[in-house]
Amino acid sequence: MTQSLLREYFEASVPQIESEMRRVIAQLRGAQDCRPAVFVTMLNYHLGFAGVDGSPTQANTGKRIRPMLTLLCCEATGGNRAQALPAAAAIELLHNFSLIHDDIEDRDELRRGRPTLWKIWGEAKAINAGDAMFALAHIALENALEQGIEAERVLRALRVFDQTCLALTIGQHMDIEFEHRADVTAADYLAMIEGKTAALTRAACEIGAIMAGAPTDQIVHLAEFGRWLGVAFQLQDDVLGIWGNPALTGKQDSDLAHGKKTLPVLHAADQDQLVRERYLRRRPTDPVELAEVRALIEARGGRAYAEQAARDAHDKSLAELAAARVDNQAGELLRALAESLLGRQM
Repeated sequence: MTQSLLREYFEASVPQIESEMRRVIAQLRGAQDCRPAVFVTMLNYHLGFAGVDGSPTQANTGKRIRPMLTLLCCEATGGNRAQALPAAAAIELLHNFSLIHDDIEDRDELRRGRPTLWKIWGEAKAINAGDAMFALAHIALENALEQGIEAERVLRALRVFDQTCLALTIGQHMDIEFEHRADVTAADYLAMIEGKTAALTRAACEIGAIMAGAPTDQIVHLAEFGRWLGVAFQLQDDVLGIWGNPALTGKQDSDLAHGKKTLPVLHAADQDQLVRERYLRRRPTDPVELAEVRALIEARGGRAYAEQAARDAHDKSLAELAAARVDNQAGELLRALAESLLGRQM
């Protein structure tokens, strides 16, 4: 029953979040008559709102989980959806700023089944579009003032927002650095995802509660709920990236084929030097060898370790949600969302 209510909540809320995102982009003013049309097209294309030629479309836009956390945490602490919509749009725009830059830095040519911005328009313009998305994310959050949110709350949220921006860039720095290191450990990886993944889910929950004017203890517990939920989400993704069904995950190749250093790999490498030699010190590309490495990682406990770590993070997340004492429907939907993320197959 709760999962059905969660689906209904998503169906009602996602169009509202996307409408707010579109509104923020439409607010671009200044020298409007001489503004290059392709500039706006690039932003809308990346968000799934337009084709390469600028024509309206509705492409795959991702799960929108982070902005949903913002709405639910606001409602769970006594606020309403309208109050949180600008912040939810800001969270999603910030997420997409990071994706634009990540695609360039990681040389990824596809995003959600479509060519990435840099692949179509070149690196320089894609970097510029990412910078614009970053600025628009801040403008979106400032739009909370239009909903009658006190300036003090908006300023507090902006501080969290900017701290999150910094955490995201530090996490990405670590991720890039890991590509050239063979001595990365499981502990190094867990520190990295605290910034690259968990920081944004933490901010999504924390800012939602701030928008509602929640007491400090609730804000803190919901922030920690978001943090541990982000960790659990990433660790589940790590397992799916190696052992998931490509037809469900949407990945053409496994994370192993891309040489990614995720928790299952790193834990196995910490246990067995052979894994480190065969995978971390050189990148296997032959399908047969990749299958052997995958089996070796599982045999050395990499999969079991990552799955248990995901469950542990999930349990910590739910404990923080319980401590927040949000005993209402929005609180129940937060729990249902957390449960659905752990058992997902895609």
